[in-house]
Amino acid sequence: MSVFVSVQHRGTISLPAASRKRYHLDEPGAQVEVIEEDGQIVLRPKLPVDATQAWFWNQGWQDGERQAEAEAAAGLGQTFDSGDEFLDSLPD
Repeated sequence: MSVFVSVQHRGTISLPAASRKRYHLDEPGAQVEVIEEDGQIVLRPKLPVDATQAWFWNQGWQDGERQAEAEAAAGLGQTFDSGDEFLDSLPD
């Protein structure tokens, strides 16, 4: 995709709304990394939480993490040292 934007006073530009949404740059704390390489200026989206890891930080997942930590602290549940050990513990 190629879009032309005007460089404004003091070097500011406005990214198209569709691009901001696609790369989650419409979220609080989002930043753009500016990279100069091979005669080009490359803008790389940077978020406080990488978009590929955002699932972990949603409210539902964090509620589950807190519940799991509370259960572990209460001595509930079972832990395994390996995947094989876990699989061996399952009923046939």
